[in-house]
Amino acid sequence: MELFNINRRRFLQGATASLALSAFGAQGMDIINQAKTYRVGLIGTGWYGKSDLFRLIQVAPVEVVALCDVDKNLLNGAAKLVSQRQKSGKTPKLYGDYRKMLAENEMDIVLIGTPDHWHALNMIDAVKAGAHVYVQKPISVDVLEGEAMVAAARKYNKVVQVGTQRKSTPHLIDVKKNVVDAGLLGKVSHVEMCCYLHMRANGNPAVQPVPEFLDYEMWTGPAPMRPYDGLPHIRWWRTFNEYGNGIMGDMCVHMLDTVRWMLGLGWPKRITSTGGIYVQKEGKSNIPDTQTAVFEYDGLNAVWQQRSWGTAPNPDYPWSFTLYGDKGTLIASTMRADFIPVGKDGPTKGEKIHKDVVYEKEKYPEDITEERIELNAAPATRLHMLNFIAAIENGGRPVADIQEGHISTASCILANIAMQTGRPVVYDPQKHIVVGDKEATALLQRPYRKPWKHPFPNNV
Repeated sequence: MELFNINRRRFLQGATASLALSAFGAQGMDIINQAKTYRVGLIGTGWYGKSDLFRLIQVAPVEVVALCDVDKNLLNGAAKLVSQRQKSGKTPKLYGDYRKMLAENEMDIVLIGTPDHWHALNMIDAVKAGAHVYVQKPISVDVLEGEAMVAAARKYNKVVQVGTQRKSTPHLIDVKKNVVDAGLLGKVSHVEMCCYLHMRANGNPAVQPVPEFLDYEMWTGPAPMRPYDGLPHIRWWRTFNEYGNGIMGDMCVHMLDTVRWMLGLGWPKRITSTGGIYVQKEGKSNIPDTQTAVFEYDGLNAVWQQRSWGTAPNPDYPWSFTLYGDKGTLIASTMRADFIPVGKDGPTKGEKIHKDVVYEKEKYPEDITEERIELNAAPATRLHMLNFIAAIENGGRPVADIQEGHISTASCILANIAMQTGRPVVYDPQKHIVVGDKEATALLQRPYRKPWKHPFPNNV
């Protein structure tokens, strides 16, 4: 298998380029230096941390030198898999404290696959240690963490790519170019985004002793300490506001980020939201099972709707976005996209356009046997990693730069603040305040559990 052969891909470089990668076309050019081997570390060796790392190993010359996790079982299992996957066959050094890993190793790249409440400290410390960073979405659990992360990336002049890989998803790149940018939609004045997946864990497990293989104190870190009631890092943590921002922070961030990229949108002018636990009240989960949010732009509203119960209005698009233009409509997801023109006039002559997800099972047969892999996301993540490496080598900004990841993440967090306060929020990214609302401004920063200290944009 040719791990490093990327001649059939074409890279379009530029800080403001809307199409960072093209997954199509027979001709292209190598975009990474094959003579350089990147020294890589991973913080958080769970499901998606390993998945991101394996995609990087597939497309770039790397040596994984260190792994870090607070779960010794996960850590040892990941070490074995990495030794089998990487070209050298070496087993990385293993750590339970990411700070020690950063202090003892010189790494070019650090991947971050920890739960959301750790992203800010992990990323800031990694760029301080001299590494470029690939951090999973959402980038933070509060707005000021995100501001500090952007400040740190700029201060230490490091490339930080966010795992919002929809911008590198082949069929979405295609429809952005050939539908949205080609003007087939006409004027877009309304957007709908949704998630109707039943993904809200809601059990009632009993409090139990912490197993010896897990450092629960370190896992909790700056977040509030909950009574231990089972392994939190096997998706259980996502059902608690202590560690994240619910389905809004987990799933809306992808769709909003994609819509902003498609339409060239920045910060929303105003955000409103309502919701709560309306149906699934029997378990411990404290995140909403139902929520609506409106992200207002000039001449356009982007509306988010989520339910973790009931059925999806369109079974083909349970997690998706729809762009409504006066000439046509584009509905798209991680799996497919459909353009429906308004009439028979125009460039398409009334013809619909359909695109399906791109798989690369033949090119990367190891995808087939990888445990829990998202086969539909693997090509996108590989392109995302190539874009990340290219930005490092060319000194540019990646397609999912930390600033863009911050806007998408913070907007979702602000929607939760609007829901909590019962008022619209208008965020000022220069002053780092919610305009005219001291209560909402206070919610831009979560309290940290001692001895951890909250980062701020002016002291990173």
